[in-house]
Amino acid sequence: MAELREGGCQCGGLRYELSAEPVAVIACHCTDCQKQSGSAFGMSLIVSRKAFRWLEGKPRSFVTAGDSGAPKDCFFCGDCGNRIYNALSTMPDVLNLKPGTLDHRSWLKPAMHIWLHSKQPWTPIPAGVRCFDRNPGG
Repeated sequence: MAELREGGCQCGGLRYELSAEPVAVIACHCTDCQKQSGSAFGMSLIVSRKAFRWLEGKPRSFVTAGDSGAPKDCFFCGDCGNRIYNALSTMPDVLNLKPGTLDHRSWLKPAMHIWLHSKQPWTPIPAGVRCFDRNPGG
């Protein structure tokens, strides 16, 4: 990666940096992502846990379970409520970063769409993108 990528919450109380390229950009259509994003799907940027570093602030967290049933730690700003990332117990080496929190997002393009089982029927999926009815490999 040529330079560090930075991001933060809506109010600016939390700031972070990424020091490595992401593993994947995913559009998730599970009901949990729909509820969290307030939209038809949620975006996920899978990044190495080692490549993520807080620059400012301390997030709050809570634990929930997604459609898969796996526990998920959710980290967010205690002031503005903006979700920054989720940490899944089934994927301990990576974080599921919310890419809308990045300062620059024009390079984002989902490589796959997952949880199409609960996709809203009016949401188009681009041709040629990998699709999974639930989780890949699951």
